[in-house]
Amino acid sequence: METRLLRYFLTVAHEENITRAAEILHITQPTLSRQLAQLEDETGVTLFIRGKRKIELTAEGMLLRRRAEEILSLIDKTEKELLTQDEPEGSIAIGCGELKSFHLVAQMMKDFALRYPKIEFDLYTGNSDRLKEMLEQGLIDIALLLEPVSIGKYEFIRLPVKERWGIVMPAASPLARKNAVTAADLEGLPLIGNLRTTIQRELASWLHRDAEHLNLHFCHDLAANAVVMVEHGLGYMLTPEQTIPYLDESKVVFRPLEPELAFGTLLAWKRYAPGSNAAEKFIQHIKCFLSIKHS
Repeated sequence: METRLLRYFLTVAHEENITRAAEILHITQPTLSRQLAQLEDETGVTLFIRGKRKIELTAEGMLLRRRAEEILSLIDKTEKELLTQDEPEGSIAIGCGELKSFHLVAQMMKDFALRYPKIEFDLYTGNSDRLKEMLEQGLIDIALLLEPVSIGKYEFIRLPVKERWGIVMPAASPLARKNAVTAADLEGLPLIGNLRTTIQRELASWLHRDAEHLNLHFCHDLAANAVVMVEHGLGYMLTPEQTIPYLDESKVVFRPLEPELAFGTLLAWKRYAPGSNAAEKFIQHIKCFLSIKHS
């Protein structure tokens, strides 16, 4: 499968119209139609539903769109890195969650950017499971991961920051009058929790329950929308403290767990995988930054 065909395919998928896509690609409409037919022959599936006014993707087409975007993004990134190996230029892709420790990472990025102003940062947000997948696929260079997480495949640096967990609850809840929340306080209440099974097991242990009986009414990937669910009375959200910036404290409040529950964080990158010149420089910067900061 040629990358040229993938670029043609993505243009048509975006424009939903053969004529507009052909104009953007600077080729004739019949030529583009033949290229799309060739791509469908190569994949052995129907990628488009051809209507009178617009073209829509089939389920197989939507899958190919996601994969084509990943493939071409990786190709473009690799080409850029190869062209800048001898100069401190290029881009560094960093994945992170909504964590307190990102304040420290942002400080590292700021100091690094002052030294290497031609190097850019691309920031991706996700939970640790998704970020590990992106590391494996080469879509990001470095990931900020929330423990517990399996790191056997990675080089890593543990950060001197703990993520304290607590409950986001409606401001009108009786529990909001307390300074901290215990497991007994949460008995029988509907909970909103993290999608990660490793996190669910840790929370279940703290709550003295089996993971299968957490009473999770909803699970979320990232915190912003889950806070809105709390506002609408859908449950009590178990979350790290860093979700506080999203809170309207007239509607919802955060209270820490008692006894305290806190997880560590780390920066990880693929072991034995040569990164870009820019990424290698940033990893060295991280090591030096933490060494100086805590010496």
